[in-house]
Amino acid sequence: MKRLPKPRNIDAMFWKRVTDFLLSAILLIGSSPWLLLFAIAISIDSNGNPIFKQKRVGKGGQLFDIYKFRTMRIGTPNLPTDQMLQLPSPVTRVGYFLRKFSLDELPQLVNVLIGQMSLVGPRPALYNQEQLTAKRLELGVLNFPPGITGWAQINGRDELPDDVKVEADKWYCDNWSYWLDWRIMFLTFGAVLSKRGAV
Repeated sequence: MKRLPKPRNIDAMFWKRVTDFLLSAILLIGSSPWLLLFAIAISIDSNGNPIFKQKRVGKGGQLFDIYKFRTMRIGTPNLPTDQMLQLPSPVTRVGYFLRKFSLDELPQLVNVLIGQMSLVGPRPALYNQEQLTAKRLELGVLNFPPGITGWAQINGRDELPDDVKVEADKWYCDNWSYWLDWRIMFLTFGAVLSKRGAV
């Protein structure tokens, strides 16, 4: 298998991590009242822990626990979005609102803070998406930490098929720079507010 080399710009990667740590800490502190409010609303709306934990594939193919606000009922199977759409919707009322504006992703700031994720990078695959993970490994996508948002997310989000997402992730890895991350973060706000590509 041909793999892309690891990023060579060590200084830029250092500042990427510093930016991740500082911004995630600031955002967690600043949004803490809203985080508490969302957690209470989820608990009132449906039974179960308001925080959802799920195994995802991280940098180098290592599994980690990703944190999200729970938007579905307890017992919902771990399936990718395209397969989930074939089932009766398990999304709760509060969950629908959170997913509509991607607010369910906010707990991932904890993953960023502790170094398991980055603010920007390829979205982490589910632990059972073996073909997707193999393709990402082959193309060198897993050389980068997974992100809360990424190049694929501002160019289609959920509506893109997996092979197109992988190509978008590969483009990001091939063309990565510190300032590209800032551009993606800026464009993410527009994608979220317009709900473009969200399912």
